[in-house]
Amino acid sequence: MFSLRLVELPMPTGSRDTGVLLDWLLDSMGLVRRSGGDESGALHRIMREAFLTEPLRGWDSKELGDQTGLSNTGIHHQMVKLRECGLVAAQVDGKWHRHVLRGGSMAAAISLVEAQAVAVLSLRASELGGMVESSETRMAIEAEEEETPFSIRISEPGPVERDGRDSALVSDLGLAGESQRPGSELAREILYQFCSSHQPITLLALSERLSESRGKVSTVVDRMRAAAIVERAPMVDRIPQDAFAGIVRQFDARGEEWLMTRGGMGRLEEGVSKPIIEGARDGTLDIDGVRVALSSVPLEGQRILLNTLGGRLAYGYRIAGADGGFLSTRVMRRAERTLRRIRTVAQRLDESL
Repeated sequence: MFSLRLVELPMPTGSRDTGVLLDWLLDSMGLVRRSGGDESGALHRIMREAFLTEPLRGWDSKELGDQTGLSNTGIHHQMVKLRECGLVAAQVDGKWHRHVLRGGSMAAAISLVEAQAVAVLSLRASELGGMVESSETRMAIEAEEEETPFSIRISEPGPVERDGRDSALVSDLGLAGESQRPGSELAREILYQFCSSHQPITLLALSERLSESRGKVSTVVDRMRAAAIVERAPMVDRIPQDAFAGIVRQFDARGEEWLMTRGGMGRLEEGVSKPIIEGARDGTLDIDGVRVALSSVPLEGQRILLNTLGGRLAYGYRIAGADGGFLSTRVMRRAERTLRRIRTVAQRLDESL
């Protein structure tokens, strides 16, 4: 069954070195784990010494072993990955599986992989979009984060129990990680939280709701961000609460003059700062009072005030779309961009041979 991991990497701009281009392709298609072993060298040898030199020869395991010096077990392990991602096809000839590079060249093989990947991911992204509750408020505030390198696994649906379709989707997209504990549904539960929420959620809130450590929650959220499913956004609704806490704390510790000068209140219009200072002075200030007073202050001004009071704007995470259709389109665009880069490098590799 088709299975491919896309990993967005900086393109090897200007390079015409066959080894550099081949390594980049293997890494971008998620075929190499750098944690240990010599997988990069093994795959590199199989591709460079066999499939790139004679792509349609019809290599069996024995010939590949003789050509590359790898064991039968090593050959089998690598060929499974190459077939799953669609680079290599096999034809049964008696007791042998004879392998060819699809299309007879790297560029042709990548074109076929790209078409298959787009079709499969479109199906899975549609499933993902069906889990998202539409919201008119979710995207009211613009996200504030640098674009993270894209990474997602694309796997066609396999056998699964009806009640486990969501878990299978989470696993097939790579959101649960490569070594998910049996019975662990943390990634699925986090995705449920995001899909049903209309406001950003903090890591701490997720950790408390799901009774899991913040570290484990953060790891799953990072995978979702890399897959363009989740994004980081400011929690504007918390500004009055955090500003109130900072004003009361600084007023008690440093007084009214500090608030008006170094505390940043003096930068605001008198109609904003006066009721806040008077409320802090006579003890009547509350969160709603701060919310009303700051309602006319632009977001950037509120952010600066928080900073000068010794706090900072809180951030949370949300589904990256007002509805499932928007999210599906976002994921597809990022995947198609990565696949175009892979296709470009594959063409350059063929030219360099």
